[in-house]
Amino acid sequence: MLRNIFVSFIFSLLSFLPLSSQPGIIAHRGFWTREGSAQNSRSAVRNAIQEHCYGAEIDVYLTTDGKVVLVHDPVLNGKRIDESSYGELSDHLLTNGETIPLLDEILPFIAASDHTKLIIEIKPHRDQITEKAAVVKVLDLVKETGTENKVEYISFSSHICETIINSAPGARVAYLGGSLTPDQLKERGYSGLDYNMRVLKENPWWIPRAHELGLTVNVWTVNRPEDFHYFVLSGVDYITTDYPLYQCKKIWQDPELNQINRAPMRTSYQTYETLPTALAGCNDSSMYLKDLGGLWKFSWTPNADQGYSNFQDPGYDDRSWALMPVPGLWELNGYGDPLYLNMGYAWANQYRSNPPLVPEINNHTGYYRHTFTVPQEWNERRVFIHFGSVTSCMALWINGMFVGYSEDSKLEAQFDITPYLRAGENLLALKVFRWCDGTYLEDQDFWRLSGISRDVYLFSREKIHIQDFILDPVLDNSYKNGTLDISVSLNKPSEHMHVRAELFDQQGVSLGLKDLGVSDRNNWTGNFSIKNVKAWSAELPHLYTLVLSLADKSTGRVVEFIPWKVGFRSVEIKNAQLLVNGQPILVKGVNRHEMDPATGYHVSRERMIQDIQLMKQYNINAVRTSHYPNIPLWYELCDRYGLYVVDEANIESHGMGYGEKTLAVRSDFTQAHLERIDRMYQRDKNHTCVIIWSMGNEAGDGDNFTKGYEVLRRADVQKRPIQYERATRPEISDIFAPMYRNYENCIRYLENDPQRPLIQCEYAHAMGNSLGGFGRYWEIIRKYPSYQGGFIWDFVDQGLHLWRPEGHYVHAYGGDYNRYDVSDQNFNCNGLFGPDRDPNPHAAEVAYHYQDVWVRDIDVLNGRIGIFNEYFFRDLSHLSLEWELIANGVPVLRGHVPHLKTAPQQTSTLDLGYRSSDLETYREYELFLNIYFSTRKAENLLPAGTVLAKAQLPVNLLQTQDIPNVPEQGPVFKINDNDRNWLIADAGNMHVEFSRRNGFVSHLSFGGKNILLDNTQLTPNFWRAPTDNDFGGSLQLKYRSWLAPEMEFKGFEIDANTIRATYKLPQLQAMLLLTYSTDPEGGLRITQQLVTEAGEEEARQMPPMFRFGMRFFMPKKYDRLTYYGRGPGENYQDRKDGAFVGLYEQSVSCQFYPYVKPQETGTKTDIRWWELLDVSGKGIRVEADSPFSASALHYTMETLDDGLSKHNRHSRDLKEEDLTQCCIDLRQMGVGGINSWGALPMSQHMLPYGDYTFTFSILDRKNRY
Repeated sequence: MLRNIFVSFIFSLLSFLPLSSQPGIIAHRGFWTREGSAQNSRSAVRNAIQEHCYGAEIDVYLTTDGKVVLVHDPVLNGKRIDESSYGELSDHLLTNGETIPLLDEILPFIAASDHTKLIIEIKPHRDQITEKAAVVKVLDLVKETGTENKVEYISFSSHICETIINSAPGARVAYLGGSLTPDQLKERGYSGLDYNMRVLKENPWWIPRAHELGLTVNVWTVNRPEDFHYFVLSGVDYITTDYPLYQCKKIWQDPELNQINRAPMRTSYQTYETLPTALAGCNDSSMYLKDLGGLWKFSWTPNADQGYSNFQDPGYDDRSWALMPVPGLWELNGYGDPLYLNMGYAWANQYRSNPPLVPEINNHTGYYRHTFTVPQEWNERRVFIHFGSVTSCMALWINGMFVGYSEDSKLEAQFDITPYLRAGENLLALKVFRWCDGTYLEDQDFWRLSGISRDVYLFSREKIHIQDFILDPVLDNSYKNGTLDISVSLNKPSEHMHVRAELFDQQGVSLGLKDLGVSDRNNWTGNFSIKNVKAWSAELPHLYTLVLSLADKSTGRVVEFIPWKVGFRSVEIKNAQLLVNGQPILVKGVNRHEMDPATGYHVSRERMIQDIQLMKQYNINAVRTSHYPNIPLWYELCDRYGLYVVDEANIESHGMGYGEKTLAVRSDFTQAHLERIDRMYQRDKNHTCVIIWSMGNEAGDGDNFTKGYEVLRRADVQKRPIQYERATRPEISDIFAPMYRNYENCIRYLENDPQRPLIQCEYAHAMGNSLGGFGRYWEIIRKYPSYQGGFIWDFVDQGLHLWRPEGHYVHAYGGDYNRYDVSDQNFNCNGLFGPDRDPNPHAAEVAYHYQDVWVRDIDVLNGRIGIFNEYFFRDLSHLSLEWELIANGVPVLRGHVPHLKTAPQQTSTLDLGYRSSDLETYREYELFLNIYFSTRKAENLLPAGTVLAKAQLPVNLLQTQDIPNVPEQGPVFKINDNDRNWLIADAGNMHVEFSRRNGFVSHLSFGGKNILLDNTQLTPNFWRAPTDNDFGGSLQLKYRSWLAPEMEFKGFEIDANTIRATYKLPQLQAMLLLTYSTDPEGGLRITQQLVTEAGEEEARQMPPMFRFGMRFFMPKKYDRLTYYGRGPGENYQDRKDGAFVGLYEQSVSCQFYPYVKPQETGTKTDIRWWELLDVSGKGIRVEADSPFSASALHYTMETLDDGLSKHNRHSRDLKEEDLTQCCIDLRQMGVGGINSWGALPMSQHMLPYGDYTFTFSILDRKNRY
């Protein structure tokens, strides 16, 4: 439908697409669509003249009494017009009350006009004699009024046309019938052709050929916006329309026009010539598919109005053009800069958003040219071209002829190019804009890149072929038996074809071949019923193969085979729970952008398989396609390997906000919303892995989503749940899918009689050193039945490879490519995995809490444990169990259980075979039982031996260190108080020097070897290099008083056994006491005590601290770390569940994890003792009165700290410093993980302002052993 508001006929397309001239507009049957008018009426002609139309088209007949009347239909009141007299017609009233006009009444209107012509269609009459009489009469009337130069003639009757040509030389005559080629028309003396749209779309060559022959081209009747644009861009001379005042906007700024000539969306299947190749299912084996990927000719302009007027012409000289890989993104190939924004539009620094308009300045435009040939075997078949993904919009020409246009950068555009092709070499020309009106709906949190990011290929189909199919693989109420309902549609009705369906099991055995029945002229239906079907789930992704075939009834020849993998599964919501195959699954999900560090949006098959392998390895069972439909291959792989998918439409208008400006309430964007939602469904509807539809993300709420929900609900025969994050209304979101709800808000919802399952579409923002408190979410999830999980934000850091001159690359983020574009810096680096798919340290915590096997203590002292199988559809027979008992971190007993049989959702008891009597030797040791569940054989991308679950149970956890209690007092200090700069103390082989200026230890040696780096001191430390979460909460500012607090040294207090340095911290209203004594084993014992003095009200205003401990530096040669505590990876007090207590030997270099952006890293918690050694084994050992945390790095904290605000720095740029920094802490604040914009760690993981005491000892490692 066209808009109801007409202004002026304006073709504003020149800045987008090449045009040499604008077409003239002919008002079809006059301008009758204006209120008060009627077809072929006097007012209709006057309206056309008033609006300066090129022409007013009318239909005429000759009556029996020699009158020429304006009438379209050949029969009126049951009698032919050409057999009626005017008297019989004169009383007939048109719809507006006018009588039927005569031609001689109309011609004076035209005679008086200097701009509008009369286009007279002489209708076919009952015989050629009458037709000739009609021609003579019309020509006489025209001559009488002197309007010969203001009248043109058209007719469906070639006899009428050629009679005019012969009778009135010089008259402009065009043929309407559509059956004559331009050459035939030229030969017969026509001045033009005037054909129906369908004819010219099937014969686009006729337009340029007509122009070569000097013929004009008119097309009728053009009433849809997409057809207006198509023919304007095809270069026709005239357009006949019922709506001559239609405002033809720029395509790329018209939200109601999102495609021209694009083929309807369908299931993303491929066709094959034989059953064996169909069953093999490899696209490369199809002779009817041709990849067009490779290097294409390319040119780029920085602004939208700097185009090439004729670049699409075959003769255009492109020898100076560059080459661009396809697929390939401009910004990653030297054209423009990659730009990252979380929300808002890339033009923010230059242009105020005003949808649907987008700027022309900096609206980069790419021009492509590529030649190809069509295989000879494709003759007599339809040929289509497929563009998998083009950002942001595209216009296509073949051999200089305009083919079509498409928006929606994350769904494919296919075009039937058959009529545009020629034998031999063909030219493809493409124009792509960086921004268009559709960009307002693509404001996702990712890199803003442009170009072609998925495959481009040709494929061929028979003239009659299967268009699409809909599958409904359902389970019965027992969830044991399956029925597959099939509905197949052809591209056009045919009585000569029939459709068959054959179903194969996992071993390739046919389960039956069926002829489908015709339910109407173009729909074929049937079904299969299978007893004891193997249902599909993410745990057991059983797939059957359906092969559809289309055959010619008369010959029996099979035209095509179409294979499709189908799984039997049900999805429903009952009692506020999401059920798959009747089970309330847990969604252990992650959000995933299509992103590769080298190629951007273009992600290879190998990378996709790697991603799925990582998900399986880290116990992720669900993925949300944030925030757009992915490439079809991704769904095929999720079907095959087993991942639950939330399929999300390419809609996010975050930058427009959620209030009155949201596009969700704008009617001019309704079509765009609905198209994107429906096309996603039409493509992905048959993928088993898709269990939930998502209508978009962060795009406000309004009527457009209400309608979108209705579209999905009507279309989806599988009745899968629909969700949308911004819609809290249950009527348009079957799942409550908020984002970043904290623990308390989740509990509040769950304890208030929830009517929908709670599955957070985004939670646990994994930015940088993060995911603290993740286990708390899963405590709640496993407690409340209606809380079924969520999707972590997100899967990988979206860093791009940015190569440095030195030969290494960093992972670039927003602002790295220039400093003037808008940027949200590294807010796109929130992954469980790095850009190159290395696991970030917090990935281990996710793997632990997402695991599907859990162990509890039944009688662990005597080897008895309980095993809970959290899988819903499989027992544990695919896993084996390995166990070990560790004493003070060292394994002392081991065992193996090769076969496990615990049923889904059940607990079994297992006896490991040892008894408490076996542990007597280790009575004084700290004992833990470690258990590991590993795959018995390779399965689903995972090799045999992959650990999928683990547990650590304390056996006789000691409350003290693993060393006996020792006297508090060690050797007596020998004090040298005579040096003016230093207070010197000796005890045994230990030598300590304290600065008299600030009281800190400036020298600490054992056996004459100073362990401290020259010119450094052992100092209190309350700070850490802020993490991304810290910056997100502005803690680098709020906690700033703890960075380097003023410490007024008050002096030493010395007695025989202790040296105490006292400090006043005036800004913090506190006293700090550092008490030094000798450890019983000859080391230095340090007690750090903070005593606060602020009043109650003042204390509430004081900020927390990042850590409470001490820092010192050692020479870099001390580069080997051995410790007994949690590991092996870094861990923090709110992120340590997946890190087991053990004895670990590591290098200092590996303590530093290169987060995309430098920040706090390398800390280990629950340490019993900690040693830092050189290659010879000499160094220090640190012990404390209770488990502590510590870190050692070849970087200083200052090197990792951005300061007051973030700067574009990269860990991969840092070089190790010539030192080893040691931090020994009572505790460090948790890293947090609810979000990265202000949420703090849980209160028990904070260090609020208050009193703290920490005692630890630095011992000579050589002296201990």
